[in-house]
Amino acid sequence: MAIIEVIKYDGPPGVFAWCYPNQELGTWTQLIVNESQEVILFKGGQALDLFTAGRHTLNTANIPILSNIVNLPFGGKSPFAAEVWFVNKLRSLDVKWGTNSPIQLQDPKYNILVSLRAFGQFGVQIEDSRKFLLKMVGTLPSFDQNTLVKYFRGVLMSNIHEIISSYIVHKKISVVEINAYAAEISKHIHGAIAPAFQDIGLSLLNFYVDSINIPDNDPAAIRLKEALAKKAEMDIIGYTYHQERSFDTLEGVAKNPGSNSGFIGAGLGVGMGLGMVNPMYDAMNRISGEVNIQGSGDLAVAQKACSKCGNLNHSEAVYCSGCGQPVRTGQQDTAAMMMCSDCGNPIPPNSKFCLHYGDPYHPCPSCGQDVAVDAESCSSCGKFMPRPCRECGESLNEQAKFCPSCGSSTVLKCGSCDHEIKPGQKFCMECGNKLT
Repeated sequence: MAIIEVIKYDGPPGVFAWCYPNQELGTWTQLIVNESQEVILFKGGQALDLFTAGRHTLNTANIPILSNIVNLPFGGKSPFAAEVWFVNKLRSLDVKWGTNSPIQLQDPKYNILVSLRAFGQFGVQIEDSRKFLLKMVGTLPSFDQNTLVKYFRGVLMSNIHEIISSYIVHKKISVVEINAYAAEISKHIHGAIAPAFQDIGLSLLNFYVDSINIPDNDPAAIRLKEALAKKAEMDIIGYTYHQERSFDTLEGVAKNPGSNSGFIGAGLGVGMGLGMVNPMYDAMNRISGEVNIQGSGDLAVAQKACSKCGNLNHSEAVYCSGCGQPVRTGQQDTAAMMMCSDCGNPIPPNSKFCLHYGDPYHPCPSCGQDVAVDAESCSSCGKFMPRPCRECGESLNEQAKFCPSCGSSTVLKCGSCDHEIKPGQKFCMECGNKLT
């Protein structure tokens, strides 16, 4: 085989190290080393003489280590065998990386299991050519970016998985918001893997996470995107999930000719109590008008509304299926749905005044419904409302004829014929006199 006269390398910049394929050299061989390159001669697996940028003639003067090993005579022309390795010391800033399989994580905000992928790039530069060749290259003919990524895949993936998981779990970040923290995550990963690069003679110049996303075909991601899109639509239109469910229920009832109008009325009442927007309320009215009123009212009895969110629940339900709060029963239900006698709006439990009208809450002692102060009977249950004594103001029940405090008579009498007058009468039943 002929002795090589000139050796040089002008390959692509993505190659970190390249071995000249022919090992037959001589002391007259010309070695051309470009800027940003270094050349190291190998013999018997040992890294020997190093050459920097320039044109070099391989003689005993500039290859002293190799000369001692192969016993080259001083001066003259002597052939010898050695490996010539070119090392690229350019900065490589576009080394691509990516997760080869999705990372399984639980979203702390929506409590669903999702798969995450991450992609990005990093930049490296060879600082120590000898260390790099001895630890990384071995018997490979060349070493490029793909080889580097394969070698560091384990280090990259373990740190990426750990750091992304810690951000999501400890900072309570949803997977749909994780890209906002890509810069912070990049810095943490850079600091975690830089020592591993230095150990093989490389300097990690930078590390970037370009994207953290969910695969498009992931079922959990599809459901989450649909739910978020639906929520955004509701926010724009101005109604809640529970109102939409009520609307869907009424629409289903409208399509069923066996539905009961009492249930529709109950649903509309709940919708009004929740402050439903006018367009939806009008739509519900239209649906209720289409219902064919039949049945015995069992459907209305079997449903009861949650006093907190208005969701319709089964009559025997203990907890609301919409908000999870305990469903009020008995007197609590009655108190929770009391309506103001002046404006018709609901009065929250334990309230002393109407939130909309400002009128004091004057409850009926029998059913708890708000009754006007001057009313003599409850418009809801028909029971007699206690009246004050004309002398001392003591509250009197319906049957009381004498005040228990002052002893005065509570019986009303006609001023003309002295006939007993019952509460609410406007004329005397005995003489026809108009009562004042």
